[in-house]
Amino acid sequence: MTDIGARLGEIVGAEHVLTGDAVSADYAHDEALTAEPVLPAYVVRPASADEVAGVLGVASQTRTPVTARGSGSGLSGSAVPRPDGILVSFERMNRILEIDTDNHVAVVQPGVTLSELEERTAEAGLVYPVYPGELSSSLGGNVATNAGGMRAVRYGVTRNNVLGLQAVLATGEVIRTGGKFVKASTGYDLTQLIIGSEGTLALVTEAVLKLQPRQPHQATVLAPFADLAAVARAVPKVVGSGIGPLILEFIDALTMGAITYTADLQLGIPDQVRDSSQAYLVVMLENRTTERLDADVEAVGELLGELGAADVYVLPGPSARRLIEAREKAFFTAKSAGADDVIDTVLPRAALPEFFAKVLEIAQGNQTLIVGCGHAGDGNVHLAVFQKDPDIRYRVLHALFETGIGLGGAISGEHGIGREKKRHFLELEDPNKIALMRRIKQAFDPDGILNPGVLFD
Repeated sequence: MTDIGARLGEIVGAEHVLTGDAVSADYAHDEALTAEPVLPAYVVRPASADEVAGVLGVASQTRTPVTARGSGSGLSGSAVPRPDGILVSFERMNRILEIDTDNHVAVVQPGVTLSELEERTAEAGLVYPVYPGELSSSLGGNVATNAGGMRAVRYGVTRNNVLGLQAVLATGEVIRTGGKFVKASTGYDLTQLIIGSEGTLALVTEAVLKLQPRQPHQATVLAPFADLAAVARAVPKVVGSGIGPLILEFIDALTMGAITYTADLQLGIPDQVRDSSQAYLVVMLENRTTERLDADVEAVGELLGELGAADVYVLPGPSARRLIEAREKAFFTAKSAGADDVIDTVLPRAALPEFFAKVLEIAQGNQTLIVGCGHAGDGNVHLAVFQKDPDIRYRVLHALFETGIGLGGAISGEHGIGREKKRHFLELEDPNKIALMRRIKQAFDPDGILNPGVLFD
């Protein structure tokens, strides 16, 4: 072990290899509610792809497990290291290498945070549109988990906005995939294979990101509904209207009450309307001109009224921003309220009413409180589960995932499988697909050193 530490120090500098008491507790966990923290044997902080390659070369030769870490904001346990392993922290690889305004791309290192990229792209009148709800999250982590967020209904998730990667394979080779072009038909798409692989296939050291023109005008419409089923029935109609919302979120009444209370936010909804509403639809619109934006707001308001909304409120700018911020922090609100797990299953939009009915049945049948919100526009449902008994909680989660899959969905829409949802994944997913994934893993990582225990046993 001493020899490994010395070799790592020769690659990245001894001051950038942490061991023993120098490894802080922050490196032991991510934000998964059920994951047990684990301190790694080594924390290594490389500054370049060549240094990452050197670290993986040592790991490959010594069969030492390797876990990658960005900001540690993940929710599936993918960044929890092994006690005998190396944690590669990308905190020093945090440079925005280029904002290319002609090709509308940004080239970034994995340690760059969304807030840092937002500031730089705003200066150029551009935007990276993937907002998974935590602006301190890193681009490397977003790539690893295929992060989504509220704007996916319009711009897609991470894989729709990454054009190319630089990555280091488990054996130390550095590869480049894709580039500053928007299409290619040249062999296997390795970019898309690595995105969402949760650090099990390669370590990303650079990403080429697609940027969009930044729209100067936004408006937010809030519509209370009698129940979640009514919201769910309205969602496909809003998406199909041609209005093109930037954000289309559902929030149940309990979650709305919790996040607005935490944020000390008053939305101006009369008590009578609030008391009779069990769910809300939040629609954010953007446009180049105020005239076009006003026309869209009027159109969506009329549509929501026709679809059964109790009323329609156009929120003032400050209230709208605070509501979106509160919604983005819903996970932390649930965590502080004592939630025992949070899931993010995804299914076809049209299946939402049936899914919500089944959620109520599962909750009542297991004496479990299940509340939530989600990206209604793309069918991504975030549920906070309050159930202390681990056996009952497992049964509840399994039933929720099984229901989602049965309706044409998947276990995770954006958080990933990691360690914490692995058992459900292995039990519910098509075994032929899992077998193929294992063969892909073997091709990329023949010694199994990259994030062992994530996705597969």
